[in-house]
Amino acid sequence: MHKWILTWILPTLLYRSCFHLVCLVGTISLACNDMSPEQTATNVNCSSPERHTRSYDYMEGGDIRVRRLFCRTQWYLRIDKRGKVKGTQEMKNSYNIMEIRTVAVGIVAIKGVESEYYLAMNKEGKLYAKKECNEDCNFKELILENHYNTYASAKWTHSGGEMFVALNQKGLPVKGKKTKKEQKTAHFLPMAIT
Repeated sequence: MHKWILTWILPTLLYRSCFHLVCLVGTISLACNDMSPEQTATNVNCSSPERHTRSYDYMEGGDIRVRRLFCRTQWYLRIDKRGKVKGTQEMKNSYNIMEIRTVAVGIVAIKGVESEYYLAMNKEGKLYAKKECNEDCNFKELILENHYNTYASAKWTHSGGEMFVALNQKGLPVKGKKTKKEQKTAHFLPMAIT
């Protein structure tokens, strides 16, 4: 007998709590329908004036960030005094300090601070360095979900696919034609200079 009572009371309790939940949601939606779009926007949590909004000013042009670009293959991107592009595992190497200058929204130019050479990619996907900045030096910066960035040539593509800046397991540049966004050789962590 007790088993029958429990199985009969349990659904009743669940239906009552669901009924109250449906009534609450219905009341909120009716209240929001009476508001203007501006009032609704200020009423929603994510648009409240108290919430901190992110600043993406650096993506609009002219901003300069000084960083070390650390690849997921455990190498820092380096441009030496002769303009040679490769990786180094020395964190305190002055040739791995890069100036990431925003050219346009999502487009950056990467310059070695010590060497004063710009990172560039030719139409074959080969990484090289130039003293003067031109279209070969522009890269599309994409921030990935894993907090790494990728840098794809803004000018050149290969068979419709993007060509990325990448360092292999030995710290040597990988040709852009052989790279993909998902490869860890193309993932860079911009590390602040300390």
